[in-house]
Amino acid sequence: MKNYKEHDGWNERASGGAASSDQPSTMGKRNNFVEIGRVVSINYGPDAGKLCVIIDVMNHNFALVDGGSTTGVTRQLLNFKHMAITNIKIAIARSPKTKTVEAAIVKEDVVGQFAATSWGKKAARSIKRNNSNDFDRFNTMILRKKRSAIIGRALAKVKKSS
Repeated sequence: MKNYKEHDGWNERASGGAASSDQPSTMGKRNNFVEIGRVVSINYGPDAGKLCVIIDVMNHNFALVDGGSTTGVTRQLLNFKHMAITNIKIAIARSPKTKTVEAAIVKEDVVGQFAATSWGKKAARSIKRNNSNDFDRFNTMILRKKRSAIIGRALAKVKKSS
């Protein structure tokens, strides 16, 4: 019986060629599992955009989550389809009291850790943009025009000198 490496037909075509298995993968490892203590972001419903912690897994569709007064999410069942798993995990026991969850969130600085990620920065920009009024948008437009004019003048100067 031939070894798969010796076979020159379907195996190479199915895997995208022989070189694909020899090269290291450039895609990062994703070890963000649904587990007790995993911090998630709610992406649907009245609490959308808020952080909470999985404190118990009920079944293959729902988890019991809690955020305490720190994040503003009350203890509730949440569908896995309505949450986005972060890479932040805190050490808590199964089904702790809300005060214990709050203390763990504050101790681990979950909100600060999330704010430091690119996902948190993007969410903060989006919230800031959504909360701006007409005058703020006008000032942003004026500042962007000024920046564009400065860049244009510098570019013209470089083109003229070369």
